[in-house]
Amino acid sequence: MTPPHRAPSTGQLLTLAEVLAELDVPKSTFFRWKATGKAPRTIKYPNGSLRIRRRDLDAWLAAHEEECAA
Repeated sequence: MTPPHRAPSTGQLLTLAEVLAELDVPKSTFFRWKATGKAPRTIKYPNGSLRIRRRDLDAWLAAHEEECAA
């Protein structure tokens, strides 16, 4: 029997706590962003907990980079 296929590291699922720590924002800010459609994409489990794919967070961060001032 072959082991189950593991997703590449870009498919890693992060907990909400991990994302909040990385972004250095409180939960209230993240949920405000989520309510206004400004947060990274989330996955909601049946128990209500949220996960964020590493690749989605990285793409979201890249989309919010500011250009360097010359």
